[in-house]
Amino acid sequence: MKAASKFLSAASAVTLSAAMVVPGALAVQFVATSAAEAAVVSRVEVSGNQRIDAETIRNYITIKPGKAFSSSDIDGAVKALFGTGLFSDVQINQVGSTLVVKVAEYQVVNQVLFQNNKKLKDNALAAAVQLKPRGTFSQATLDADVESVKAAYRRIGRDDVVVTTQVMQLGDNRVNVVFNIAEGDRTQIAAINFVGNSAYSSRRLSDIINTKRSSWLSFVLRDDVYDDDKLRADEELLRRFYYNHGYADFQVVSAVGELDSATNKYTVTITVQEGDRYTFGDVSVESSIPEVDGKSLESVIETHKGDVYNAKNVEDSIIALTEKVAGSGYAFAQVTPRGDRNFENHTISVVYTIDQGTKAYIERIEIRGNDRTRDYVIRREFDVSEGDAFNQVLIQRAKKRLENLNYFEKVDISTVPGSQPDQVVLVVDVVEKSTGEFSVGAGYSTGGDTAGPSVEGSVTERNFLGRGQFIKVSAGGGKNSRDYSLSFTEPYFLGRRIAAGFDIYKSTREYDNNYDSDTTGATIRFGLPITDSITTQLAYNISQEKYEVDDGCLTDGVYVPGSPCNISTAILDGIDQSPWIKSSVSLGLVYNTIDDMKNPHEGIYANTTLEVAGLGGDAKFVKITGRGSIYQTLSEQYDLVGLISGGAGHVEGYGSDGLRIFDQFQSSDRMIRGFAYGGIGPVDPLTGDHLGGTTYFNASAEAQFPLPVIPESFGLRGAVFADAATLYGSKVTSVAQESTDMQLRASVGLGLMWASPFGPIRIDYAIPVKKEARDDVQEFNFGISTRF
Repeated sequence: MKAASKFLSAASAVTLSAAMVVPGALAVQFVATSAAEAAVVSRVEVSGNQRIDAETIRNYITIKPGKAFSSSDIDGAVKALFGTGLFSDVQINQVGSTLVVKVAEYQVVNQVLFQNNKKLKDNALAAAVQLKPRGTFSQATLDADVESVKAAYRRIGRDDVVVTTQVMQLGDNRVNVVFNIAEGDRTQIAAINFVGNSAYSSRRLSDIINTKRSSWLSFVLRDDVYDDDKLRADEELLRRFYYNHGYADFQVVSAVGELDSATNKYTVTITVQEGDRYTFGDVSVESSIPEVDGKSLESVIETHKGDVYNAKNVEDSIIALTEKVAGSGYAFAQVTPRGDRNFENHTISVVYTIDQGTKAYIERIEIRGNDRTRDYVIRREFDVSEGDAFNQVLIQRAKKRLENLNYFEKVDISTVPGSQPDQVVLVVDVVEKSTGEFSVGAGYSTGGDTAGPSVEGSVTERNFLGRGQFIKVSAGGGKNSRDYSLSFTEPYFLGRRIAAGFDIYKSTREYDNNYDSDTTGATIRFGLPITDSITTQLAYNISQEKYEVDDGCLTDGVYVPGSPCNISTAILDGIDQSPWIKSSVSLGLVYNTIDDMKNPHEGIYANTTLEVAGLGGDAKFVKITGRGSIYQTLSEQYDLVGLISGGAGHVEGYGSDGLRIFDQFQSSDRMIRGFAYGGIGPVDPLTGDHLGGTTYFNASAEAQFPLPVIPESFGLRGAVFADAATLYGSKVTSVAQESTDMQLRASVGLGLMWASPFGPIRIDYAIPVKKEARDDVQEFNFGISTRF
């Protein structure tokens, strides 16, 4: 009785273990015929198997004929068979000298089918479910897949989707799984309400978050989809915004979305508590490491007494201090900021404490979720690798880099203990998103050398073949222009953080003054980040330009001045030198601290380029250009943004040929508004053609503001501006010229900006208030706006 009791207890334990391995109730039966603690069988018989070979099943268990076994061996055999994931039930019985292993195999999935799905394609849904062709089928997995399909539809705003399933028996233990989908109507966001905000308007806060109110553009932008995870991310965006503008006590009290089932629309309400605005008090650095002098490190920190409190500046200071101390040989040094609030004068004093820190090393980096992106594309964004000292600052920097790649919807980095106490495993979880784009667009521009209507089509892939490479093919044109281009960029050339790429292009133009141009060229470029805000680019450029006078301007194949066309001698000289080959190298430098490139409110963007032509070819000149813009929020409450920008350029020819008219600067709306393209500067008095100039200066002051009444989700903003510019100093010697001296032009006007799905579009109406007699005025300007 005692032995039998023990055997039954063992059987119960095995049954419990099996129930934990697979879902559902599984019956495991054991029949004892002799001593339970040690038994011998002469053979192992397998039954119930249809696809799995009997010998394969015998190999999974440790019980062998002629060898003694116990209840623990039976327990191990059951676990081993369940552990294969191939069986839904296992029964082990000892009958006389035979051990009978009876199994029930999981059914095999032949096909996974989706029906009535239009908004999500089959491949997108197949990636969301766990059931796969040639995989095993279980009801629990099917139930989980139903929820996964519903979640996929919720992410595109279809919360009322209904998913039913059908399991079709095909015989031979095979099944087809069918998901029948009723997609339902798309939900919308009727309103986004902010409660408790006074420092910033609701319109300004709406610009910060990614969840947007539904508008007539939502069918293109798809930014009005309500999602709980997206709303949680919006909370973090609000926190960072307030923390970076002095509100250290800011809290999101609640953020909820309520669905009106009658209209199928959400109302999102975000309740905030702003708190007081703080400035920095005393800022200092303390070190517990004897060899590290905290006082000497104060020069690297970016927080200063009297400045508005900014959490990003605190983070940047931690990074700068960590790198400085690590460079001195203290790889495990830990920098901890300690803030001391003064509630009376609203200041926060910060002490950066440097300690030795706990020694820990990275045992390995484990990457999960990257079905398409190669592992090395993710690994190369880390400044640490296996075996290096663990550094939380460098890990967070890598996380930001991965997010900025725009390959992933979500990036999470966590740590788990390694095989040794001083080892950690870095776990990188990513959720990939689509990186390919196909676009067809149409536009209209009133200025430049492509004025008029135009169309363009392009195919872009930001993560080509999962290698992190950028490739774009585009073609377009208008009434008087044709453009074709191919661009490719490898962001990590030779395994280093150097962007290398090339551009190949061909463009044709038909000019109003009756001549055509055909330019074919290529550029090889290398970009190198110097700091987080400074980058440089070196490029080699080669192009061939061909110019021809229109046939309608020729008499017996010869151009006769004045009839039927009237073309400047300077232009004709340039045409006579065709084809013209330009071979040059250029060096560019960009400084960028803009807070949001799509909707800038603060920061500086400046760039300068030096180009030297003459490395072979016909062109011989040195050209330097520069432009800078400063954005500053003038009123937080009214979302009023000020912009001051300025630019300059100079080109100087060398050698015997001098400069062509086509090498000189031409005025544009980026130089001064209110004047036609090429409408100011030196002019041919006989034809009225503007010839361009060797030198220009320009400046602009602008105030940007939201438009009243119009919802912020439309992306419309207004502007008032004043421009000033001069273009002078032509070096074309083949024709007498007027207006070659420095003469100032000025204009004032109104602008309307639209952050459209096709790019930033801008309409300006400018009135010249200072001009010259020969200038060409164009008060209205419409086109694609490139701010930077």
